[in-house]
Amino acid sequence: MRRLSAPRDVVDVHVHIQPWSQIKAVPRATIERGRSDVDDILRFQQDPDALADHFAEHGIARAGLINYVAPRLMGFDASCNDWIAAYRNHRPEVFFAWGGVHPAFCADVRAEMRRLLDDLRVDGIKIHPPHQEFAANAHATGELPGLGEVYAACEERGVPVMIHTGTSIFPGARSRLGDPMHVDDVAIDFPALRIIMAHAGRPLWYEHAFFIARRHANVSLDLSGIPPQKLTEVLPRLPELQGKVLWGTDWPSPGVRDLRSNIEVFWNLPAWSEAFKHSVLVDAPLAALARRQAL
Repeated sequence: MRRLSAPRDVVDVHVHIQPWSQIKAVPRATIERGRSDVDDILRFQQDPDALADHFAEHGIARAGLINYVAPRLMGFDASCNDWIAAYRNHRPEVFFAWGGVHPAFCADVRAEMRRLLDDLRVDGIKIHPPHQEFAANAHATGELPGLGEVYAACEERGVPVMIHTGTSIFPGARSRLGDPMHVDDVAIDFPALRIIMAHAGRPLWYEHAFFIARRHANVSLDLSGIPPQKLTEVLPRLPELQGKVLWGTDWPSPGVRDLRSNIEVFWNLPAWSEAFKHSVLVDAPLAALARRQAL
Protein backbone atom coordinates (compact mmCIF):
# COMPACT_ATOMS: atom_id res chain seq x y z
CA MET A 1 0.00 0.00 0.00
CA ARG A 2 1.31 3.43 -0.95
CA ARG A 3 2.08 5.51 2.13
CA LEU A 4 0.69 9.01 2.15
CA SER A 5 2.56 12.03 3.50
CA ALA A 6 0.95 13.55 6.57
CA PRO A 7 0.36 17.31 7.01
CA ARG A 8 3.28 19.41 8.19
CA ASP A 9 1.22 21.90 10.19
CA VAL A 10 0.38 19.48 12.99
CA VAL A 11 -0.68 20.77 16.43
CA ASP A 12 0.58 18.59 19.29
CA VAL A 13 -1.37 19.53 22.43
CA HIS A 14 0.66 17.36 24.81
CA VAL A 15 4.45 17.73 25.02
CA HIS A 16 6.41 17.63 28.27
CA ILE A 17 8.87 20.50 28.34
CA GLN A 18 9.38 21.22 32.01
CA PRO A 19 12.18 22.43 34.33
CA TRP A 20 13.91 19.12 34.97
CA SER A 21 16.02 20.85 37.61
CA GLN A 22 12.97 20.47 39.86
CA ILE A 23 12.30 16.76 39.24
CA LYS A 24 13.17 14.39 42.05
CA ALA A 25 15.84 11.79 41.37
CA VAL A 26 13.61 8.72 41.03
CA PRO A 27 11.07 10.13 38.51
CA ARG A 28 13.87 11.79 36.57
CA ALA A 29 15.68 8.46 36.27
CA THR A 30 12.42 6.94 35.00
CA ILE A 31 12.19 9.57 32.26
CA GLU A 32 15.83 9.33 31.21
CA ARG A 33 16.23 5.55 31.34
CA GLY A 34 17.19 4.11 27.94
CA ARG A 35 17.09 7.45 26.12
CA SER A 36 19.86 8.60 23.81
CA ASP A 37 18.50 12.14 23.44
CA VAL A 38 18.67 13.42 27.04
CA ASP A 39 21.26 16.07 26.15
CA ASP A 40 19.02 17.34 23.35
CA ILE A 41 16.00 17.52 25.67
CA LEU A 42 17.98 19.45 28.26
CA ARG A 43 19.12 21.83 25.53
CA PHE A 44 15.53 22.31 24.38
CA GLN A 45 14.53 23.25 27.94
CA GLN A 46 16.97 26.14 27.75
CA ASP A 47 16.44 27.15 24.12
CA PRO A 48 12.88 27.73 22.82
CA ASP A 49 14.22 28.47 19.33
CA ALA A 50 15.98 25.10 19.17
CA LEU A 51 12.78 23.32 20.26
CA ALA A 52 10.70 25.24 17.71
CA ASP A 53 13.18 24.21 14.99
CA HIS A 54 13.04 20.59 16.16
CA PHE A 55 9.26 20.57 15.95
CA ALA A 56 9.33 22.19 12.50
CA GLU A 57 11.64 19.44 11.25
CA HIS A 58 8.99 16.92 12.31
CA GLY A 59 6.09 18.84 10.79
CA ILE A 60 4.75 20.23 14.07
CA ALA A 61 3.69 23.87 13.82
CA ARG A 62 2.26 24.39 17.32
CA ALA A 63 2.72 22.57 20.63
CA GLY A 64 1.21 22.69 24.10
CA LEU A 65 3.95 22.40 26.73
CA ILE A 66 2.80 20.54 29.85
CA ASN A 67 3.59 21.78 33.35
CA TYR A 68 1.81 21.06 36.63
CA VAL A 69 2.46 21.35 40.37
CA ALA A 70 3.24 18.05 42.12
CA PRO A 71 5.83 18.74 44.82
CA ARG A 72 5.46 15.53 46.79
CA LEU A 73 5.71 12.93 44.03
CA MET A 74 7.47 14.66 41.13
CA GLY A 75 9.10 17.74 42.68
CA PHE A 76 7.45 20.45 40.58
CA ASP A 77 6.45 23.52 42.59
CA ALA A 78 4.47 26.64 41.67
CA SER A 79 7.50 28.29 40.05
CA CYS A 80 7.09 25.95 37.08
CA ASN A 81 4.26 28.27 35.99
CA ASP A 82 6.56 31.27 35.76
CA TRP A 83 9.08 29.11 33.92
CA ILE A 84 6.65 27.93 31.25
CA ALA A 85 5.03 31.35 30.80
CA ALA A 86 8.44 32.90 30.12
CA TYR A 87 9.31 30.04 27.77
CA ARG A 88 6.03 30.47 25.84
CA ASN A 89 6.49 34.21 25.64
CA HIS A 90 9.72 33.74 23.70
CA ARG A 91 7.87 31.99 20.84
CA PRO A 92 4.12 32.55 21.36
CA GLU A 93 3.38 31.76 17.71
CA VAL A 94 4.60 28.19 18.33
CA PHE A 95 4.02 27.32 21.98
CA PHE A 96 1.04 27.09 24.30
CA ALA A 97 1.74 27.11 28.04
CA TRP A 98 0.01 24.53 30.23
CA GLY A 99 0.37 25.50 33.89
CA GLY A 100 -1.02 24.13 37.11
CA VAL A 101 -1.93 24.51 40.75
CA HIS A 102 -2.16 22.00 43.59
CA PRO A 103 -4.84 23.21 46.02
CA ALA A 104 -3.36 21.25 48.93
CA PHE A 105 -0.06 23.12 48.53
CA CYS A 106 -1.55 26.56 47.88
CA ALA A 107 -2.54 28.97 50.64
CA ASP A 108 -4.91 31.00 48.43
CA VAL A 109 -6.19 29.16 45.38
CA ARG A 110 -8.24 32.08 44.07
CA ALA A 111 -5.29 34.44 44.23
CA GLU A 112 -3.04 31.90 42.52
CA MET A 113 -5.57 31.36 39.76
CA ARG A 114 -5.75 35.13 39.18
CA ARG A 115 -1.96 35.18 38.94
CA LEU A 116 -1.87 32.28 36.50
CA LEU A 117 -4.74 33.37 34.28
CA ASP A 118 -4.53 37.16 34.43
CA ASP A 119 -0.84 37.90 35.06
CA LEU A 120 1.04 34.98 33.51
CA ARG A 121 -1.83 34.30 31.08
CA VAL A 122 -1.17 30.58 30.85
CA ASP A 123 -3.11 29.01 27.99
CA GLY A 124 -4.47 26.09 30.00
CA ILE A 125 -4.36 24.28 33.34
CA LYS A 126 -3.13 20.70 33.71
CA ILE A 127 -4.56 18.42 36.40
CA HIS A 128 -2.67 15.17 36.95
CA PRO A 129 -4.55 13.02 39.49
CA PRO A 130 -2.07 10.10 39.74
CA HIS A 131 0.87 12.49 40.29
CA GLN A 132 -0.94 15.14 42.34
CA GLU A 133 -2.60 12.41 44.43
CA PHE A 134 -6.20 13.54 44.25
CA ALA A 135 -9.12 12.51 42.08
CA ALA A 136 -10.35 14.84 39.36
CA ASN A 137 -13.69 15.04 41.19
CA ALA A 138 -12.21 15.72 44.65
CA HIS A 139 -14.14 19.01 44.69
CA ALA A 140 -17.44 17.06 44.53
CA THR A 141 -16.53 14.51 47.20
CA GLY A 142 -15.47 17.23 49.64
CA GLU A 143 -11.89 15.97 49.81
CA LEU A 144 -10.40 19.05 48.11
CA PRO A 145 -12.80 22.00 47.87
CA GLY A 146 -10.11 24.24 46.41
CA LEU A 147 -10.13 22.16 43.25
CA GLY A 148 -13.58 23.55 42.49
CA GLU A 149 -12.09 27.05 42.57
CA VAL A 150 -9.58 25.99 39.92
CA TYR A 151 -12.32 24.69 37.65
CA ALA A 152 -14.57 27.70 38.27
CA ALA A 153 -11.84 30.21 37.41
CA CYS A 154 -11.04 28.40 34.16
CA GLU A 155 -14.71 28.12 33.26
CA GLU A 156 -15.24 31.84 33.84
CA ARG A 157 -12.28 32.82 31.66
CA GLY A 158 -12.71 30.22 28.93
CA VAL A 159 -9.40 28.53 29.72
CA PRO A 160 -9.17 24.78 28.98
CA VAL A 161 -8.35 22.23 31.66
CA MET A 162 -6.46 19.10 30.69
CA ILE A 163 -6.99 16.17 33.05
CA HIS A 164 -4.71 13.15 32.95
CA THR A 165 -6.76 9.98 32.52
CA GLY A 166 -5.21 6.55 32.63
CA THR A 167 -2.36 4.96 34.51
CA SER A 168 1.18 6.17 35.23
CA ILE A 169 4.40 4.20 35.33
CA PHE A 170 6.17 6.61 37.69
CA PRO A 171 7.06 5.15 41.10
CA GLY A 172 4.51 6.19 43.72
CA ALA A 173 1.89 7.36 41.22
CA ARG A 174 -1.70 6.59 42.28
CA SER A 175 -2.98 5.06 39.07
CA ARG A 176 -6.46 4.33 40.48
CA LEU A 177 -7.05 8.10 40.42
CA GLY A 178 -6.77 8.14 36.64
CA ASP A 179 -10.22 6.68 35.91
CA PRO A 180 -11.97 8.96 33.36
CA MET A 181 -15.30 8.42 35.15
CA HIS A 182 -14.17 11.01 37.70
CA VAL A 183 -14.33 13.57 34.89
CA ASP A 184 -18.07 12.98 34.66
CA ASP A 185 -18.57 14.99 37.86
CA VAL A 186 -16.36 17.80 36.59
CA ALA A 187 -18.28 18.06 33.31
CA ILE A 188 -21.62 18.07 35.15
CA ASP A 189 -20.62 20.64 37.75
CA PHE A 190 -18.88 22.95 35.25
CA PRO A 191 -20.82 22.56 31.99
CA ALA A 192 -19.10 25.48 30.24
CA LEU A 193 -15.58 24.35 31.20
CA ARG A 194 -13.46 23.21 28.27
CA ILE A 195 -12.12 19.81 29.39
CA ILE A 196 -9.52 17.67 27.63
CA MET A 197 -9.01 14.10 28.84
CA ALA A 198 -5.33 13.37 28.25
CA HIS A 199 -4.42 9.87 27.03
CA ALA A 200 -8.08 8.82 26.58
CA GLY A 201 -7.89 6.58 29.65
CA ARG A 202 -4.89 4.60 28.40
CA PRO A 203 -4.54 1.61 28.79
CA LEU A 204 -7.32 0.40 31.12
CA TRP A 205 -10.21 2.80 30.58
CA TYR A 206 -10.61 3.55 26.86
CA GLU A 207 -14.34 2.76 26.99
CA HIS A 208 -14.81 5.06 29.99
CA ALA A 209 -13.05 7.92 28.22
CA PHE A 210 -15.05 7.44 25.02
CA PHE A 211 -18.30 7.42 27.00
CA ILE A 212 -17.48 10.65 28.85
CA ALA A 213 -16.37 12.47 25.70
CA ARG A 214 -19.49 11.30 23.85
CA ARG A 215 -21.79 12.22 26.74
CA HIS A 216 -20.58 15.76 27.41
CA ALA A 217 -20.41 18.54 24.84
CA ASN A 218 -17.64 20.28 26.80
CA VAL A 219 -15.29 17.26 26.91
CA SER A 220 -12.72 16.23 24.32
CA LEU A 221 -9.78 13.86 24.50
CA ASP A 222 -6.20 13.68 23.31
CA LEU A 223 -4.39 10.63 21.95
CA SER A 224 -1.06 11.20 23.68
CA GLY A 225 0.90 8.17 24.78
CA ILE A 226 -1.21 5.69 22.80
CA PRO A 227 0.71 3.75 20.12
CA PRO A 228 -0.93 5.12 16.95
CA GLN A 229 -0.98 1.70 15.27
CA LYS A 230 -3.26 0.50 18.12
CA LEU A 231 -5.84 3.26 17.85
CA THR A 232 -8.33 1.53 15.57
CA GLU A 233 -8.24 -1.46 17.93
CA VAL A 234 -8.59 0.31 21.29
CA LEU A 235 -10.84 3.19 20.14
CA PRO A 236 -12.64 1.84 17.07
CA ARG A 237 -15.51 4.36 17.21
CA LEU A 238 -13.26 7.39 17.54
CA PRO A 239 -14.49 9.09 14.32
CA GLU A 240 -17.89 9.52 16.01
CA LEU A 241 -16.14 12.18 18.11
CA GLN A 242 -14.76 14.16 15.16
CA GLY A 243 -13.93 17.68 16.30
CA LYS A 244 -13.32 16.47 19.86
CA VAL A 245 -10.24 14.31 19.25
CA LEU A 246 -6.88 16.05 19.57
CA TRP A 247 -3.40 14.98 18.53
CA GLY A 248 -0.86 14.63 21.29
CA THR A 249 2.30 12.58 21.68
CA ASP A 250 3.42 12.81 25.36
CA TRP A 251 6.98 13.31 24.05
CA PRO A 252 9.57 12.90 25.54
CA SER A 253 7.88 10.61 28.05
CA PRO A 254 9.04 6.98 28.24
CA GLY A 255 8.01 5.01 25.18
CA VAL A 256 7.76 8.02 22.84
CA ARG A 257 10.82 8.23 20.62
CA ASP A 258 10.08 9.77 17.22
CA LEU A 259 7.53 12.53 16.71
CA ARG A 260 7.25 12.28 12.93
CA SER A 261 6.91 8.52 12.74
CA ASN A 262 3.92 8.66 15.13
CA ILE A 263 2.26 11.22 12.88
CA GLU A 264 2.91 9.19 9.73
CA VAL A 265 1.58 5.98 11.28
CA PHE A 266 -1.61 7.75 12.31
CA TRP A 267 -2.05 9.43 8.92
CA ASN A 268 -1.76 6.08 7.16
CA LEU A 269 -4.35 4.21 9.24
CA PRO A 270 -6.56 2.79 6.48
CA ALA A 271 -9.77 2.48 8.50
CA TRP A 272 -10.31 6.21 9.01
CA SER A 273 -10.97 9.02 6.55
CA GLU A 274 -8.44 11.68 5.65
CA ALA A 275 -10.93 14.34 6.78
CA PHE A 276 -11.11 12.81 10.26
CA LYS A 277 -7.35 12.42 10.54
CA HIS A 278 -6.76 16.02 9.41
CA SER A 279 -9.24 17.16 12.05
CA VAL A 280 -7.29 15.26 14.72
CA LEU A 281 -3.88 16.51 13.64
CA VAL A 282 -4.66 20.14 12.87
CA ASP A 283 -8.20 21.53 13.09
CA ALA A 284 -9.51 20.23 16.42
CA PRO A 285 -6.32 21.00 18.40
CA LEU A 286 -6.21 24.56 17.07
CA ALA A 287 -9.83 25.10 18.10
CA ALA A 288 -9.26 23.56 21.54
CA LEU A 289 -6.23 25.75 22.27
CA ALA A 290 -7.52 28.95 20.68
CA ARG A 291 -6.20 31.85 22.66
CA ARG A 292 -8.60 33.81 24.80
CA GLN A 293 -9.66 37.31 23.99
CA ALA A 294 -8.16 39.93 26.26
CA LEU A 295 -10.18 40.41 29.43
